[in-house]
Amino acid sequence: MIRALQASEDNTGASRQDVEPTSQGSEIDLSAQVWEEGEDTDSSKAKAPTYDEPDFMIKALQAAKGKIIDSISDDSSIAEEKIAGAELSEHQSEEVENESSDTDTLPKKPDFMISALQAAKEKNAASIVGNGVEKQTENTPSYPSMFDQAEQTAASIISSFSERFSRSFKAQEKPEYQLPAINLLEEHQQSVLSYSVEELDTMSRTVERVLKDYKVIAEVAGAYPGPIITRFELSLAPGVKVSRVSGLAKDLARAMLVTSVRVVEIIEGTPYIGLEIPNQERELVSFREIISSEQFQQAKSPLTLALGKDVSGQTVVSDLAKMPHLLVAGTTGSGKSVAINTMILSMLYKATPDQVRMIMVDPKMLELSIYEGIPHLLTPVVTDMKEAQNALRWAVAEMERRYKLMSKVGVRNLAGYNQKVEDAAARGETIRDPLFQLIDPLAEGETFPVLSTLPHIVIVIDELADMMMIVGKKVEELIARLAQKARAAGIHLILATQRPSVDVLTGLIKANVPTRISFQVSSRIDSRTILDQGGAEALLGNGDMLFLPSGTSVPTRSHGAFVGDEEVHAVVDYLKSHGGANYIAEITQEEPAVNTTGAENVQDEVDALYDDAVSFVMETGRASISSVQRRFKVGYNRAARMIDQMEEENIVSEPEGNGSRRVLDRE
Repeated sequence: MIRALQASEDNTGASRQDVEPTSQGSEIDLSAQVWEEGEDTDSSKAKAPTYDEPDFMIKALQAAKGKIIDSISDDSSIAEEKIAGAELSEHQSEEVENESSDTDTLPKKPDFMISALQAAKEKNAASIVGNGVEKQTENTPSYPSMFDQAEQTAASIISSFSERFSRSFKAQEKPEYQLPAINLLEEHQQSVLSYSVEELDTMSRTVERVLKDYKVIAEVAGAYPGPIITRFELSLAPGVKVSRVSGLAKDLARAMLVTSVRVVEIIEGTPYIGLEIPNQERELVSFREIISSEQFQQAKSPLTLALGKDVSGQTVVSDLAKMPHLLVAGTTGSGKSVAINTMILSMLYKATPDQVRMIMVDPKMLELSIYEGIPHLLTPVVTDMKEAQNALRWAVAEMERRYKLMSKVGVRNLAGYNQKVEDAAARGETIRDPLFQLIDPLAEGETFPVLSTLPHIVIVIDELADMMMIVGKKVEELIARLAQKARAAGIHLILATQRPSVDVLTGLIKANVPTRISFQVSSRIDSRTILDQGGAEALLGNGDMLFLPSGTSVPTRSHGAFVGDEEVHAVVDYLKSHGGANYIAEITQEEPAVNTTGAENVQDEVDALYDDAVSFVMETGRASISSVQRRFKVGYNRAARMIDQMEEENIVSEPEGNGSRRVLDRE
């Protein structure tokens, strides 16, 4: 086509002397006037062989060149010079950059260029007839022949452009997020000797004999070896209390030559009680084996947790969305930190960053810092407890925002909200953000924001006791609010602690976190604190755990899956290489606690009696914490916060030497 254009320019010669040539970089107006009107020409001035201003064809093709670039590439980031350099250089073209002013009046498909050539061909033919030119020199190609060559060249260029840009666009498309491959995890091969039938029968007779020595008549109804313990089911004689067997646990351990024996007082669905005796050799439960299992692979929830195996060797998986919050306790060496890693990796193997985002709090600065930089994190791993408090406050505000949003949309939970947004997208529709107008009016030139799907948010706190010691009551209130309401908003908590004492796991927290996992603890009191019953003190450590699901009072003994540090590093490196972190800076930033702004502040909602307290202090002239406590029947901390707030607002004075305060004159 370019050669045809050059030939056309050479052969028309003087016929173009009255027409200004198109300069490089000038804009070409590809309007109807160019295509249909042309320019008036006096045929008497034509020289043989002379044609009626074929420059209109040159202009049309130059404009078509620019238009085809725009029509093939909808992405403005692809520069025209790259296209010209890639394709037009093969045809020895002069680089002419053109822009089309009427982009909407031309067809989108690149075959419009051939149509343009055909239109130019017909117009030129009519012009030739009108000028009465009937002969040409031998060396001058006929215009119909030249146009045929141009059409063929244009078709070739269009085909080449389409193939080149098809490859280019595929390369520029955002790649689909790929979940980590299972082969990043190690395969732990091991051979563990299990009890033979004869050994199990001998152990059964020993149990019956020891119980008989203490005048407890019982018969072994079955023995079930597992990866870490073997469970013997006992049928007690009529009139024998379970408590008598529970009291003989240490005597049974001594007789069986093991470290501990755990008595299971109720086995759901059977009339038996259970004796759990440790195996001589313990099986290592591989995390790779658990996530490769059918139960985990078929689970649809992005919050599926791979926990381990139960006493019979069956895979144990659970859905955090149904828990909806989890409390984990265990002493040093019990396997608690490994369990936290397996839970996090379970979600990383199941969910994309668009489905699940995380906030990790690590006071020890060692356990969770390995996950720094993965795309699932909302903020860098938090190690400062003041920032952790701010992160929890942000989570409460996000919970309230989501509730308002779901209320406006007319759904009851996060799953319903996401489904509604996805259904609208499938229909090619969008849903306007109903909260946008409540925050700020639409600015000039600003488009109205539309709704998109929201991810689940999982908050992992590795050491709750340390946080409670530093920021205490404020954190307890924030955790309680999240535990009470955050489930429908898609926000979930995983709380872990080494010290399950009552000052850490307060009644307010325990009442709102029904799902618990206890690893080995130091005493029966700690077991009662975490599980509301004993048993965790008799666990073996190194992943041996009791899992208490929500809605039941009978814990299930399981053995947690093991994942090594090298495996965690491999998965984290993979995630970092396939997407960087997209942090939200405001999560850990401290917000000013100003009560008069109407901003969302936890303090405002906690101190609902603040205005009444101010009136009481002004009327009575008694600005003391104890007087506010007695008058409004509130605790010391709440009364102290209200008095401190009055001091900040210059209602009362600072404490004087004896600790009393004066009501300030507010003229």
